Amino acid sequence: MRLAINGWFLEPTHTGSSQYLHGLLAHLPAAAPELELHVIAPAALGEAPKLPDGIHLHHAGTGRGHVSKLLFEQLHFPRAAQRLNARLMHVPYWAPPLRAALPFVLTVHDLIPMLVPAERGGLLARLYTALAAAATPGAAQIVADSHSSARDILRLLRVAENKLHTVQLAAGVQFTPVPQLHDAAARARYALPESYVLYLGGFQPRKNVGALISAWTWAHGPVGDQYPLVIAGALPAHSTLQQDAQSLDVAESVRFIGAVREQDKPAIYRGATCLVYPSLYEGFGLPPLEAMACGVPVITSNSSALGEVVGDAAYLVADPHDARQLGAAIISLVVDGSLADDLRARGLKQAAKFSWQRTAAETARIYRLCM
Repeated sequence: MRLAINGWFLEPTHTGSSQYLHGLLAHLPAAAPELELHVIAPAALGEAPKLPDGIHLHHAGTGRGHVSKLLFEQLHFPRAAQRLNARLMHVPYWAPPLRAALPFVLTVHDLIPMLVPAERGGLLARLYTALAAAATPGAAQIVADSHSSARDILRLLRVAENKLHTVQLAAGVQFTPVPQLHDAAARARYALPESYVLYLGGFQPRKNVGALISAWTWAHGPVGDQYPLVIAGALPAHSTLQQDAQSLDVAESVRFIGAVREQDKPAIYRGATCLVYPSLYEGFGLPPLEAMACGVPVITSNSSALGEVVGDAAYLVADPHDARQLGAAIISLVVDGSLADDLRARGLKQAAKFSWQRTAAETARIYRLCM
């Protein structure tokens, strides 16, 4: 059977949608040898990635802006799949075509635009969300990253429960506790100290990084001299986090290191004393899983899919808005070596439960339901 996969996120980025697509493609040929795999990507793809053997790359549509993206999703990709005589399409993020001549499998990572008011965007973004919601019931099968996301989909979208499946993601094989030769050079690239508390992730409102800065007012006195807070990621132009650190008088122990290269992430995790990830909502939550796979203790919020991902292997904060509670968690992990060691061991076991091989195998099983 010939399968066409939407490759809008084929260009490697830090986005979860890109990580998902690449993790899936790496293992689909082995998981579904009976499938003829074709990825259709926009012609304006910036960096042409090397695809695994047996996966064919095609181009359709041009441009990388919002209008080009919509045209690709609704017109160029479905038409290109039809021209290839594909039997099935897979849209690996929440962008289903409203009308398609071919059946399609749809992956819905989360329903953030419907659940987080601060991230609904302007009128055009809300119209895009409405289009996606209207087109979702047309999918032959629907994949959610977590049981939490599956519950949201059933509650907010009109889909049949019998065609909704939960297929969890995984950390890549590069996320390992074993030190690598290039670790020191990677950490030196960002002028990282010998020990530090780490935040690595985005800066959308739901990421709750402002609460982490507030929590640092409790933690920086006891631990900040030896364990500064390192915030990794490219700050958006409108961010006030640096000003917040100044106004709260903790700027001397908070380091903003900017965007990090994907290949440097494992080394940055491995150098951390702990990862703090106080997000309010995640469809899955890869950074905590990646950190645990690197043998790093994790502090995160007990909300949405995060508790499901980390299980009993992380320090779960009941109220991530509570700066004192979050600060106490940081202090506890830094000063209590036995607690850190316990979470480190639990985290490695928990991370080992997830694999991209299993993700691909379970996704291939869903494809076969459409045959």
